[in-house]
Amino acid sequence: MPNYLTPEGAKKLQVELNQLLNVDRAKVVQEVAEAAAQGDRSENAEYIYGKKRLREIDRRIRFITKRLDSAVIVKQETSHGEVRFGAFVDVEDENGKKSSYFIVGPDEASPADGRISFQSPLGKALMKRKVGDVVSVLRPAGEIEIEIKAIRYE
Repeated sequence: MPNYLTPEGAKKLQVELNQLLNVDRAKVVQEVAEAAAQGDRSENAEYIYGKKRLREIDRRIRFITKRLDSAVIVKQETSHGEVRFGAFVDVEDENGKKSSYFIVGPDEASPADGRISFQSPLGKALMKRKVGDVVSVLRPAGEIEIEIKAIRYE
């Protein structure tokens, strides 16, 4: 399955990958080498922790590399009058609460920051809808109706 990313999201993952490869990993390798030079590795906490941290960094490098290899960079569209990937959506719920969401891929999602995945229940409900549409969203606190007030692409 393709991994959809905004251009900013792809850049952010690339920056993290470069940081891990060129800074963090090199630093931990040096620390492990210094700890190994101290002698007995079986009871050397710095060596054991360093090796664990190195495995975590390598695991994250593999994960990001796979995500970027399968990435489909989606440029924001401006011609549609409906919610698509990369849209900013202003909504109002049945209680009058107004919210804004940015529709992104799962790797970029941060609900606390208003960045929701197009695969989330809310994201799925909003996709391909137009201004004025009312959608029902099932959430842990129960079902709620949300009206789309505005759609914009920046």
